[in-house]
Amino acid sequence: MSADAITRRGFLASASAGAAILGTGTLAAHAAVGANERLAIGMIGTGDRGQYLTGEILKLSKQHNAEIIAVCDVWKPNLDKCAARVNDHFGREPRKFTRFQDLLEVNDLDAVVVATPDFGHAPIMIAALKAGKDVYVEKPMSINLAEANEALNLARQHERVVQVGTQRRSEGRFKAAGREFATGILGKLNRISAAMFVNAPRWARGFDDCKPGDVDWDAFLFNRPKVPFDPRFLRRWHLYKLCTNGLSGLWMAHYSDAVHMITGSTYPASAVAHGGVYVWEDGREHDDTFQTLIEYPEGYLMSWAMGLGNSLGVHFTLHGTAGTMDLEKWTISGAGGADPKKIEERKIASDPNESHMGNWLECIRSRKRPNADIQYGHQHSVATILAADARYAGTRMVYDPANRTIRPG
Repeated sequence: MSADAITRRGFLASASAGAAILGTGTLAAHAAVGANERLAIGMIGTGDRGQYLTGEILKLSKQHNAEIIAVCDVWKPNLDKCAARVNDHFGREPRKFTRFQDLLEVNDLDAVVVATPDFGHAPIMIAALKAGKDVYVEKPMSINLAEANEALNLARQHERVVQVGTQRRSEGRFKAAGREFATGILGKLNRISAAMFVNAPRWARGFDDCKPGDVDWDAFLFNRPKVPFDPRFLRRWHLYKLCTNGLSGLWMAHYSDAVHMITGSTYPASAVAHGGVYVWEDGREHDDTFQTLIEYPEGYLMSWAMGLGNSLGVHFTLHGTAGTMDLEKWTISGAGGADPKKIEERKIASDPNESHMGNWLECIRSRKRPNADIQYGHQHSVATILAADARYAGTRMVYDPANRTIRPG
């Protein structure tokens, strides 16, 4: 790779080396579900996101010969709502569970969708992989590096199809941006700047209707410290360390995954972070204002910020010595480059979009790797965990790709 140009071509060489270590590529021969066989799916977590994913499967059910045969949620209203919806669509009531372990024992279950609060994503996926199921898991794939490592190992060992819910991997405009970047048009990439800001309490769900008798509290806490029933953990889980690692896991997963997709980078080298609670004095344990700076071994920095007290300033830009790619305006230009007039500003033409859920269902039959394969989920997990660890440790954190560990450094 030349010293004056880091492009996606150069990144792909290192990405290929990493893929060899991770055992990526086409899945080995496996007993795929036949074209005429029904795909039997279980839903684990049927809250807002789970309901959305249920709807996606229902829309695609005839096309892919798929049926939801079991649903699981710790809160009875969510569980009953999803079961009724599935019954209305298929004319058969699915089996209902409050414990995912019981759902995984259902006969003839091919695959599961995991759409729980963040702390459940990786552990439930691990249990499903051990049970021989294919998995669709919401982002962040993991908030714990050891669990991310184990899940990746199991998926490869058992030749399972895992689609992570970073749906930008199926969006045509991000695919097109990656192709544009690969031409080297930006010159040497040296920094990426991204930020997401909102000014509304999106997380403030009501919890007065969440009663102890309707919640399997032990099932909710399955691998967490035992604490007394508190409906806020169930309805406003985004705020608490019991349930997630904060804004980096909740939001940055999409941005770091998009960076990896477009540039070909795989893992960050180090991160620092800072933040605090400056606006929302609502009992939260996570920052409402957060910023991290992540270094990539290919030679650039990624800055990512999020704030919940002012919505101005959302942006996502890639900066090279020759120009800039703007992933909010979807443009490429010579702005900031050595010769700004050399690249006339133009729109990035989008490829067709693909159904993210449909891609997973197709891959269950074909045994091909899906668009957001677990390899990429592992990569965004490292980035978001690295940033969260840096914030709460109060020091620079370093990722060791050889040993797949994070340490201060």
